[in-house]
Amino acid sequence: MRENYSYPLDEDWNNNEIITVMALYNAVEAAYEHGIKRETFLDKYRSFQQVVPMKMEQKRLDHEFETESGYSIYKVFKQSKTTPENEKVRVRYEDRH
Repeated sequence: MRENYSYPLDEDWNNNEIITVMALYNAVEAAYEHGIKRETFLDKYRSFQQVVPMKMEQKRLDHEFETESGYSIYKVFKQSKTTPENEKVRVRYEDRH
C-alpha cells in the first residue's frame, strides 16, 4: 500500500464520469482501510460500470489502480458478493493476492 499514488483516469471522461470513477476508487480504499457498507460499494460499482461498460477496460483500470495503490477493485467486488446485506465489506490488505 502506498500513501501517495495517482488514480488511473481516461482523458475522454467528462467531469461527472471522473467523479463517478473516483468515487469507486475511494470506496475500494474504504473497504481496505475501515470497511464500507455493502450497498454503498455496490452502488458505486454499478455507477462505475455505466462509465466503463467494457469488461476489458474495467480490468485494465483495476490492474492500473492495484499497481498504483495495492488495492483491488475486483477483490472488493468479490468480497461484496459474500458479505450479508446491511453489513460492511472489509478486505484485509494482506489478502490482496
